[in-house]
Amino acid sequence: MTYLVTGGCGFLGSNIARYLLEQNHRVIVFDNLSRIGSKDNLAFLKSLNKDLLFYEGNISVYEAIESVVKEHRPEVVFHFAAQVAMTTSIERPLDDFKTNALGAVHVLESVRLHVPKSIVCFSSTNKVYGDMIERTYDETPTRYRLVGDKQAFDETTPLNFQSPYGCSKGSADQYMLDYHRIYGLKTIVFRHSSIYGGRQYATKDQGWVGWFIDQAIRIQQGTLNAIEISGNGKQVRDLLFGDDLTACYMAAIKHIDTTAGQVYNIGGGYENSLSILELFQALEKMLHIQITIKQKPFRQSDQLIFIADNTKALNDFKWTPKVAKGIGLDKMLRWVTEIITKEESDFCAVVNSDSDL
Repeated sequence: MTYLVTGGCGFLGSNIARYLLEQNHRVIVFDNLSRIGSKDNLAFLKSLNKDLLFYEGNISVYEAIESVVKEHRPEVVFHFAAQVAMTTSIERPLDDFKTNALGAVHVLESVRLHVPKSIVCFSSTNKVYGDMIERTYDETPTRYRLVGDKQAFDETTPLNFQSPYGCSKGSADQYMLDYHRIYGLKTIVFRHSSIYGGRQYATKDQGWVGWFIDQAIRIQQGTLNAIEISGNGKQVRDLLFGDDLTACYMAAIKHIDTTAGQVYNIGGGYENSLSILELFQALEKMLHIQITIKQKPFRQSDQLIFIADNTKALNDFKWTPKVAKGIGLDKMLRWVTEIITKEESDFCAVVNSDSDL
């Protein structure tokens, strides 16, 4: 089969592309290489298969993606190309709209006109539900909790687009569903909680698990004194390891007769949930360190809790997470350590090169 992965050099895209290449599928990657680590991920994918087809372009330019779809006629499109940080969307809302909302319509139109029987999988976000401040919460010493028996959110949670990021991703989310209703496209929407794992180059604005692991390692190395957080650290998310997410997408495709036109909340579930403070406690044990915290105000439209209820995914395509958070954190620690080691090696190489001039 032929697969097109937009944003294929990002974290999610490179993991999906890796899996497909290892299964000997024909893979086309479309990416603008703007994110940190994207060029490294591209080199990694090319090392797996020299016949990988790569197109550098911006999803906000219709002709760029339309020409790829028209020429290669993929049977499945994974649409992951996106602006991924809420903070960036607030700083540059027009760019955020062009990439996330307009870019999604460009993909949909390309598919509608050239390969209308193809499957389109879209990576949406829990941010389409807003800050959910209307819910009732209580506090423990380390985390927020929803008052009542239900501790996870399903797909009936009311939509409430907040922040430019929530609006742009939410618009794309709804366009995906509407192109199924109006044009019969086989679209599937996945509203994700927190995803982490190998090939993720986290920053302070996106990929919080990887970022805080990076900061904890630097405390262990003695190059950092404290970790800066927004809010009190009791905010909770459920963690989903990248391998589990790949399995989720592939399972949903196999059950397309059921999943077409559907939306799924996808995350690690309550058993894999962590607050920031709880992550720090785990990292202190893993790295044998003491973490000092510097608090900043809460970020705008931040959710106190988001934990995905995966029941619909389980019922519709028999998927449930397999990687427990303890195992996933250990693997992520090794990945981030590898990145830091490479950064230090590259820096030493530059210094040595300069000293020889």
